[in-house]
Amino acid sequence: QVQLVESGGGLVQAGGSLRLSCTASGTISSNARMGWFRQAPGKERECVAVIIWNGMPIYYGDSVKGRFTISKDNAQNTIYLQMNSLKPEDTAVYYCAADLPPYTDLRKPGYDYWGQGTQVTVSS
Repeated sequence: QVQLVESGGGLVQAGGSLRLSCTASGTISSNARMGWFRQAPGKERECVAVIIWNGMPIYYGDSVKGRFTISKDNAQNTIYLQMNSLKPEDTAVYYCAADLPPYTDLRKPGYDYWGQGTQVTVSS
């Protein structure tokens, strides 16, 4: 069993930055996919970025490339999402998720474990 707890959301003006954290507890395999998803009101849950627990980032959504960076600190059992140059359209609830082998589709919200989500609001 894996538990994921997000933090770091909040209200920021357009052009600003936020860093989200996701702390994991339980047993996570070294090749687990750790992803950040987001969901805005009335929209489907969207994959933002994915990193291998003991490896490198493997995916960024087109809408966040060049602005967001996913990273990890294995010693702290934590993954991060650094969000720069934020836009009002980035406003959403952001979720951390873990996908253990056998993997689901990387960009779809079929991951095995989810956090409770953290709200990010970007004002214009």
